[in-house]
Amino acid sequence: MLMRLKTGNGAMASRWRRRRPCLILGARSHMAALVEVSGVGALLETEAAFDIGERITLSHPEAGQICAVVDAITVRGVRVAFPASESSMAFALAAITADMSDPAY
Repeated sequence: MLMRLKTGNGAMASRWRRRRPCLILGARSHMAALVEVSGVGALLETEAAFDIGERITLSHPEAGQICAVVDAITVRGVRVAFPASESSMAFALAAITADMSDPAY
């Protein structure tokens, strides 16, 4: 039986979802954990400081890279947004699939 858990924002999450390390490329490079991802944005756990409106590139080891804009700083991390497109949907699906299928994480 597949068990689903609701996240705080109402989105469905899986207990098998892992937080894969990613790289935030901007003025400097920073490590981050991908906490949530969708076709329009992501939540990143990082100790790096960012400004709202700052443009970054998110690099995922399996999903590749996507350009994003910092749109919120929360207690959980940095929320970034990217335009909904086939590329952003492919990035999100690749990230989710890789995170759920790699036993090393």
